[in-house]
Amino acid sequence: MPHQREQLINWALLLTLVALWGTSFLTIKVSLQTFSPDQVVVLRLTIGAIVLSAFMVARGKRLPREPLSWLHFTILGLVGNVLPFWLIAKGQVYVTSGMAGLLMAIMPLMTLILAHFFIAGENLNRNKLWGFVFGISGITLILGPSILGSQNSLVGCLLVLSAAILYATNTIIARRLPTYSSAVVSTGVTICAALISLVIWPSVLNIDWHSVPMLAILTIIWLGIFPTGVAAIIFFVLIRRAGPTFLSNINYLIPLVAYFMGALVLGELVVWHDMVALVAILFGIAVSRRPVPNKLRTL
Repeated sequence: MPHQREQLINWALLLTLVALWGTSFLTIKVSLQTFSPDQVVVLRLTIGAIVLSAFMVARGKRLPREPLSWLHFTILGLVGNVLPFWLIAKGQVYVTSGMAGLLMAIMPLMTLILAHFFIAGENLNRNKLWGFVFGISGITLILGPSILGSQNSLVGCLLVLSAAILYATNTIIARRLPTYSSAVVSTGVTICAALISLVIWPSVLNIDWHSVPMLAILTIIWLGIFPTGVAAIIFFVLIRRAGPTFLSNINYLIPLVAYFMGALVLGELVVWHDMVALVAILFGIAVSRRPVPNKLRTL
């Protein structure tokens, strides 16, 4: 019974994380009706930094004083937050929220490729390579109609794909840097990201809040508190409780939530080639996680 209860808690946390991250694309799309992509990034990171700072203090942790630690946080904040957040928000000016979530599904497969070159013991094998091929085939199915003309532009798709590559790159960087307390690293990284974004895009200081619709204010507050702040906390808690293999199940669920929530709430079109592409990408992720015999373990 205690084990079953722990499993139920883990699944509840996982589904909460999927809901927060899966609907973040929808929230960004709504926010873009009022705010620019730059402003969305600065506001969500600032609010997220406040939430995570409160969490860190509640855990009795402190931010490090060593300059090297802050250099690490700055790198992770730039590569893992500022740039991909902006690329996703900018990309969603040109593509639907569902399409953005679907394209992000390629991230774990890009991580496999980068890990082969930069992480010892993470060599490609037959299944990882086939998984990547299926994933790229799915992306090709998405980009084809965009090139020929559809509700999603090629530029927007490429911007979101660039964000996915940056997320994968950030995963590799994080694995090569020293290990910090999860509460400390998430807070330090988000603080650095918020400061960097404010320096790059100071236009957020000129927002006339009296003219901003209440829906936009509530949406950006939600985006900062939950998909940015609370989701980061759940992520690290779940890693500690259940491990990265269990957590990797989100790669199957987030694209589904993002795609169909966009259709349900915003009336975005559901088309057959997107469904085929989604199946190809998710099948590729599943294939890439299958073990292979020792004699075929590396290429």
